[in-house]
Amino acid sequence: MAQLDVREKLGILADAAKYDASCASSGTTKRNSAGGKGIGSTEGMGICHAYAPDGRCISLLKILLTNSCIFDCHYCINRKSSNVRRARFTAQEVVALTMSFYKRNYIEGLFLSSGIIRSPDYTMEQIVEVARSLREDHQFRGYIHLKTIPDADLELVRLAGLHADRVSINVELPTVPGLTRLAPEKSATRIEGAMRDMKTAIVDTADARKRYRSAPRFAPAGQSTQMIVGADAATDRDIVTKAATLYHRFSLRRVYYSAFSPIPEASAVLPLQRPPLMREHRLYQSDWLMRFYDYAPGEVAAAADPATGMMPLDIDPKLAWALKFRERFPVDVNRAPREDLLRVPGLGVKAVNSILKARKWRRLALDDVGRLTVSVAKVRPFIVAEGWRPVMLTDRADLKPLVAPKREQLELFAA
Repeated sequence: MAQLDVREKLGILADAAKYDASCASSGTTKRNSAGGKGIGSTEGMGICHAYAPDGRCISLLKILLTNSCIFDCHYCINRKSSNVRRARFTAQEVVALTMSFYKRNYIEGLFLSSGIIRSPDYTMEQIVEVARSLREDHQFRGYIHLKTIPDADLELVRLAGLHADRVSINVELPTVPGLTRLAPEKSATRIEGAMRDMKTAIVDTADARKRYRSAPRFAPAGQSTQMIVGADAATDRDIVTKAATLYHRFSLRRVYYSAFSPIPEASAVLPLQRPPLMREHRLYQSDWLMRFYDYAPGEVAAAADPATGMMPLDIDPKLAWALKFRERFPVDVNRAPREDLLRVPGLGVKAVNSILKARKWRRLALDDVGRLTVSVAKVRPFIVAEGWRPVMLTDRADLKPLVAPKREQLELFAA
């Protein structure tokens, strides 16, 4: 390991970090180096690409401090028993790489995680030192996201929150039996305890800043977590329920879902094939229904198949819910409350807001609604508008084929 140069280490540790999906740069405070103070910013246009709420692409240097680990989690490519090439950065090397990439305009920030070496406390010390040096020694004002370690000392985790914009603690798997089976050295109780402590620190610091302007900021972009999908027997209903619990208990900014990917020399307890990537996509859509469309967790879970607990892969969960609860439709776009409009397949939050604003001045026809959505055919069976009532569509037994997206065969050599 000592014979590897920085370029070789970067190749190994950047590749090892690709399995961590919880990488985003949204929600933090705005900082910049205007006036000659410091270097870097949390703004600007976007090697890892994250997206801010307004759609801006922001590039982050996404690496591990080391891919060595004292744990032997079955699903992890960097587990102790894995036969992979190992590498390790020093804290100073990560700082130098971050500054070098930033000055070349390659990145806007850093996402740093690590395998556990020596002990959780030792590893956490190294991670914190990277963030401390960037902030204090180099006046770096770009975005920093740190993965914290549940078993580390609380003071170390507190220091991480003082230097980082966002911190994250991975729950790893949706169920306690799954975690016990696939990561026996990790504890769901300790993980959730660390998340609870982080939430308390964020809330306490935010309260202190309301009273004292000099109070330090603490993880202004909040905390997030990640769940691996398809490595255990957890159903989509289990995953949605777990995500809702995490949002409620710990005020998370995001729950990320990562489809399990088979790894070399995998343990015999792991599935031989990865789950469909569409399953991961449907879980993200389900997550958005809870976060932005005011769906209760039970409503989202109800869109899953009663027998298997899985979301349909051929249609999105919002459409699946609408087809399952046909008695809730059609809704009148000129009279229905916001919560009912948000449940209409094909209408997004912006479209609903536009409808609520426009109908103050005139009654909306189907063509008016069609201009606010990608597919008016998807919307038609579920709404009543001026001059439109889906008389025969509403009760059709074969409605799903009419509103489901058509499958397209892509051309291999399309221009």
